[in-house]
Amino acid sequence: MMKLNGWLLGYGMILVMLGLTSCSNQESADRQLLAEIRAKAEKGDAHAQNQLGEVFYSGKGGVAKDYQQAVNWYRKAAGQNDAPAQFNLGVCYEHGQGVAKDEGEAAKWFRKAAEQNHAKAQINLGFYYFKGRGMAKDEAEGIKWWRKAAEQNSADAQNNLGVLYFLGQGVAKDEAEAAKWFRKAAEQNLAGAQSKLGNCYANGQGVAKDEVEAYKWWLLAATQGDELARNNLAILESALTQVQIAEGKKREREFKPKKLTPVP
Repeated sequence: MMKLNGWLLGYGMILVMLGLTSCSNQESADRQLLAEIRAKAEKGDAHAQNQLGEVFYSGKGGVAKDYQQAVNWYRKAAGQNDAPAQFNLGVCYEHGQGVAKDEGEAAKWFRKAAEQNHAKAQINLGFYYFKGRGMAKDEAEGIKWWRKAAEQNSADAQNNLGVLYFLGQGVAKDEAEAAKWFRKAAEQNLAGAQSKLGNCYANGQGVAKDEVEAYKWWLLAATQGDELARNNLAILESALTQVQIAEGKKREREFKPKKLTPVP
């Protein structure tokens, strides 16, 4: 028995040693990668400059978080027309990270990236136009930029368009068009869009009324923590038969999120 315990202890020590070796190797690899990125950045490589900015922004790879350094490297890359860096610099100005908060300056950098088809920048620029942040309010211009992002498969932008068509805000009210955009986002597994598409099916808004289909979309959204979907699901369950509930759960299990071309 003592030998067995001794063997187990020795095995445990081996695992610890392996773990330490693995950790040490990873740290060494991180340092080497960071050194390579920094070397490229200092030679003027815009992609590497943005990467280095992201390292300082997040404080990863053994580097202390430093927003000012992040801004410094983002600005170098942004000056070379690197769209991701322009977007990142806009975020820093939006939140006052490493620079004084300035929504006008944030909007300027979001625009530069958006004009290069950077979808996240297009979403932010659209929001700035829609709310009149850092610029004059212009809902039509905001919708234009959201549509550009939506056409690049941005689920958030698709959901935003769905809301606008559903409410008739900035566009003619069109529940069928709203359901179309909710579906595009829902199929990419965006919980908020799944919840809204469930509403459409439950009430027959823009689609034929189908409570089982509503159950499916609400269940998908509720599983991701959407409270509205969870509440609606509880109410709907009391009105459905066990057969309908079983069918709704079957559809939920069979759902496969669409993996579309990633947007920047």
